[in-house]
Amino acid sequence: MNYHILTLQNIKNFLLSIPNIKTFFNDENLIIQEIGDGNLNFVFIIKSQKDEQKALILKQAVPYLRCVGEGFPLSRQRMSFEIRALQSYEKLVPSLAPKIYYADEDMSVVVMQFLDKHIIMRKGLINSIYYNNFSEHISTFLANTLFFTSSLHLKSDQKRKLMDKFNSNRELCKLTEDFVFTFAYMQNETNEIDKNLKKEANNLFDQMDFRENILKLKYIFMTKSDALLHGDLHTGSIMINQKETFIIDPEFAFFGPFGFDIGALIANLINSYISHSILNDNIEYQNWILQIIREVYEKFETKFIILWDRQEESALITPNFIDDDTLTKFKKDFLHNMFQESIGFAGCKIARRVFGVAGVEEIRGIKEAQKREEASLKALKVGIKLIKNYENIKDIDELINTIKGVA
Repeated sequence: MNYHILTLQNIKNFLLSIPNIKTFFNDENLIIQEIGDGNLNFVFIIKSQKDEQKALILKQAVPYLRCVGEGFPLSRQRMSFEIRALQSYEKLVPSLAPKIYYADEDMSVVVMQFLDKHIIMRKGLINSIYYNNFSEHISTFLANTLFFTSSLHLKSDQKRKLMDKFNSNRELCKLTEDFVFTFAYMQNETNEIDKNLKKEANNLFDQMDFRENILKLKYIFMTKSDALLHGDLHTGSIMINQKETFIIDPEFAFFGPFGFDIGALIANLINSYISHSILNDNIEYQNWILQIIREVYEKFETKFIILWDRQEESALITPNFIDDDTLTKFKKDFLHNMFQESIGFAGCKIARRVFGVAGVEEIRGIKEAQKREEASLKALKVGIKLIKNYENIKDIDELINTIKGVA
């Protein structure tokens, strides 16, 4: 189908031309709303007029940045990468990804399950909601998506064939390079610096040892192709309730370092911890967040090593190449390096939110100026600490103690 932008005027005919969608709604009259969700794409809710519980979400990429308009061109190919990532998730972690009802890369469209019984996790954390199944779910997502798309599982030709589907996601990778690893740590017109934090910003921009570690991490991000990453795994990309967790919005998907998705998630949980430490004295909830950080990584590591131990042959490992004791040590060192890189990336994800263009609601959304500044400074201190010391933090206990000691 030739590409055209869907609107409230033409979307119904488009949907009813798709047999699978027509069957889903059983020729019923439709209620269609454009919900203006997100910065990149257009999102519509399609409901049956007869039964509004029967609903789907349609998401379409347009050839510009949605939140800015046509003056900011951006390739709509980003939707192709989102579709391909979601299709991979359906195979690897079907219970943790929304069901896809229709996908068309030519139209840059995906139609998927409407998660009406779930909320964005960031909002739930802001409201001090406990999600006691989350660490189990997200550790499974991380272990399965990272292991099964890596050279630890795939053969070389399989890995390269899969990489070919994501290698051209250049624009969104460049956005990450610029906004996570560069602009937020220097004078740049895209930054949003609170007038009361200009001194702290200038101090940060003058720290060359800090920038040197940023360059190390940026280079790892740019050159390592360990596994298929979500690429933007934060608490705003997770829909959740007490029983279920769904990972959404993988338009940044690419092949990158194991630690990047892990670090991004940990960073968002740390930001939530910092916010609660400033806004209330609910020590129980703050401790729960720290416990979730611990559980996520420990469960991920356990699941990842189990998958690896079951794998007898892959692009990396040839049977009888190495003895069991040496291989065990190799795996231990491998996971330790992955952990430390995760911590470095977490530091970048935290620090970039302080002065960079995309702040997080739990900190930049604090209404009282003094508390907002206090939270921002705590986040900055934690981010700097992790970036400068990620190669020296030896385990999850030391990470938790570092967070508590600084924040």
